[in-house]
Amino acid sequence: MIGIYMSGTGNTKHCLQVLLSKLEPEAEMIPVEDECAAEKIKGNEDVILAYPTQFSNVPYMVRDFINCNSGIWHGKKVFLMTTMGAFSGDGTGCAARLLKKYGAMIIGGLQVRMPDAVCDNKMLKKTLEENKKIVAEANEKIIKMSDSIINNHKYPREGLSVVAHLAGLFGQRLWFYNKTTDYSKKLKIDDNCIGCGLCVKNCPMGNLSLKDGKAVSANRCAMCYRCISTCPKQAVLLLGKHVYEQCRYEKYATENFQ
Repeated sequence: MIGIYMSGTGNTKHCLQVLLSKLEPEAEMIPVEDECAAEKIKGNEDVILAYPTQFSNVPYMVRDFINCNSGIWHGKKVFLMTTMGAFSGDGTGCAARLLKKYGAMIIGGLQVRMPDAVCDNKMLKKTLEENKKIVAEANEKIIKMSDSIINNHKYPREGLSVVAHLAGLFGQRLWFYNKTTDYSKKLKIDDNCIGCGLCVKNCPMGNLSLKDGKAVSANRCAMCYRCISTCPKQAVLLLGKHVYEQCRYEKYATENFQ
């Protein structure tokens, strides 16, 4: 078994760690941007693919990875884990249908609510204690599902039904589909940038670089919010005009999930 994940602020990475700690503690976890990710999948029959839902859809970075490596999925047993701040909708089903096209067998799906990761929009912002409770409930859900898989050989099928498909399609995806059909060109860096290079180092797409002592963005933003959540001067914006909270899983981490 191998876990492949996309994680911007640490939510999805944490959820995958909890799942694998129960199912197969020795299993390897690799971020989707790692150049070895596709080769590692080739050597494993069972794959857990974990990613955050974006606008009830698969992040373009994940869809791009699936499409660019279409030949590695045939015969693989894939379990999909998706995280979300409020609404998953069709975010799991979209990947499932694409992977099936390339010959994968989708053995299950798990949707996990985690603290909102969108730093520059205050709509879903919650208190620290509320977010800690969300993380604790997520841990409890993943462990419960893991026990069911281990003891009953029964995988959850969350997000894979016709109902989920229709809810996601009409609830969000039709309205915001243009936001997830390619990498974003909307990442902005303001005059507060001090050229520390932290965003350049953290970007999974190599979308950021330093020029004349300032960070500059190209047109390959994966909307992961990693740069926005770590910028020491809050100089990076994507969807909004202000950084309301720099969201990182570590801020909400509970003491122990085992």
